[in-house]
Amino acid sequence: MTANDPENADPGASPGSVFFSYARTDQAKARQIIKLIESAGFSVWWDGLIEGGDRFTRTTTEALERARAVVVLWSQNSVESHWVHDEAARGRDRRVLIPLSLDGSLPPLGFGQFQAIDLSHSKLTAKDTEVQRMLQAISAMHGERPKAAMPRSMPRQKMLNRRNVMVGAGVTAALAAGFAAYRSGMLGGDSANANRVAILQFDNISGDPAFGYLADGLSTEIRSTLSQNGALQVVGQASSEAFERGKEDIVAFARKLRAALLIDGAVRVTKGVIRVTIDLIDGKTGVNRPSRTFERPLDDVLAVQREIAGAIAAELATELRGRGATVGGTSNVVAFDHYLRGKDLYSHARNEAEEREAVTQFEAAIAADPRFAAAYAGRARSLAAVAGQYGSATEIKLYYDTAIASARRAVELEPRLADAHSALALILFQGTFDIKAARAPFDRSYKLGEGDAPVLARFAVYCAATGRDGDAMTAISRSVLLDPLNALIHRILGTVHFAAQRYPEAIAAVRETIRINPELADTRSRIGMSLLAQGKNREALTEFEADTHKWSRLAGVAIAQHRLGNMAASAAAMEELVSDTETVSLYQQAQVLAQWGKSAEAVQALIKARDLRDGGMTALRYDPMLNPLRQLPDFIRLLRAMGFG
Repeated sequence: MTANDPENADPGASPGSVFFSYARTDQAKARQIIKLIESAGFSVWWDGLIEGGDRFTRTTTEALERARAVVVLWSQNSVESHWVHDEAARGRDRRVLIPLSLDGSLPPLGFGQFQAIDLSHSKLTAKDTEVQRMLQAISAMHGERPKAAMPRSMPRQKMLNRRNVMVGAGVTAALAAGFAAYRSGMLGGDSANANRVAILQFDNISGDPAFGYLADGLSTEIRSTLSQNGALQVVGQASSEAFERGKEDIVAFARKLRAALLIDGAVRVTKGVIRVTIDLIDGKTGVNRPSRTFERPLDDVLAVQREIAGAIAAELATELRGRGATVGGTSNVVAFDHYLRGKDLYSHARNEAEEREAVTQFEAAIAADPRFAAAYAGRARSLAAVAGQYGSATEIKLYYDTAIASARRAVELEPRLADAHSALALILFQGTFDIKAARAPFDRSYKLGEGDAPVLARFAVYCAATGRDGDAMTAISRSVLLDPLNALIHRILGTVHFAAQRYPEAIAAVRETIRINPELADTRSRIGMSLLAQGKNREALTEFEADTHKWSRLAGVAIAQHRLGNMAASAAAMEELVSDTETVSLYQQAQVLAQWGKSAEAVQALIKARDLRDGGMTALRYDPMLNPLRQLPDFIRLLRAMGFG
């Protein structure tokens, strides 16, 4: 028999041009499909002869990286398989995924944007229409016509490769012709990142710093519009805005982001007119194409935003959903202006006054357009931020309740808005500890927000806290891919590893956080907790003492000193922690009490922390500092009452 015969496949052989992923229980059907693919002349890599749990990771990884097509057989069995999820995710991210449905099962969360070829009624013969579709898709991934074994009468089908999606009628095509030469150079190769775009922070050249929010807001909204397009991979805000003009080489920066195209812009507002100049920069060469300018009356700023986003999408030959408008947006210029001001304040707030002013701006946007869903979502996040950081004990409940109502209104107005579902889920999870109620909106936000790094990161935190480690890793890996220079996202990656007890990996992720942003608080203490979990108490103490986050630092010092036998130093740190009555540090106090062996007191502190909505309680299920409490009936009841059971 030949080397391509699945009955005699060698798992250690060179990878084939087609990688086939399936659940072990579906192997009989999988073999039939593999033989059909091989009969069409393709070389197939599969793990049919690998026994037990050994997946030959190195060989599998090599095969995934080299395959021109990744064919995934979804079924009731495979949608539950972490291996199949991981392999499908790699095919998706490389844009070579071809999904099949064996029994009519829908692809799982994270793969719903791909139309699966339904084989549930197929006889699995070469003449079957759905088999022909599969072989046609595989041929397209190889950049060739179907092999001789395929029927010549097979009709041409749309391919699954999302780079081939054509421009819709609603997209502004004004710049498409002018940028045609650029597109042919950008998309002519096999680069896996050909549709990866970074929108740099636009310059305010108006001469008036008061218009800074408008320049920032336009770049942010254009990024948001493009990120809703599944055919583009849009680099996240923190990474895109990390570029320092005049200090950093643009090609090196593009390489760091793995971006094929960078979009830069300058905004000038004079005499009631807004003028936006856009530069498209080839990430490989740093060459600018001729600048294009958009000029409109200031009260028509929304049209400028749509034109720019539409032109970029047209340049990359992709389709903008919603005819170029951001999902959940507005056509009211006054509302849009207040919304941009609110987003700018929320993103850059340095104190309580600015956090509260962000709420005021979002409320002004809603007053101007009561159906502005994105403004309701922004208001919800801002209210939650005020409650979590500055709210008094009496204000916290009111603010969270109002925030939930605002997020629900956003979802009601625009069910497709990922940020609305994400805001609602996050407040239910971290604000009211309604863990079960948060699951549905979190899952929905993930399905809608695959191009939104913060949405993915919030979902990952929830999954990590509730024991869904596989989903957490998939989401945070995608988030890091989209926004690789975002320190907060790397810190969340550390949280995901920490929750899964991968402490060395957690430390590495937080070290990367510090490298990106050395000023970010509550980082060294996270390293300290991972070291404590490994029994490295003296190293942990060094990390805690270097942190600027008061509660985490004091709790860590109290635990580390106690373990090192320095009882007086431990007691002093705990005394300082308890004496800070202006803040809620009950969760950290419970950590110390648990490690001191005062279990009953620790549980009572946790119950009070829940009642006061202490945000630390979301780590209740996985925190190793609370391990001495896990067999106590009161602790078990607390877990169940919060929805962790």
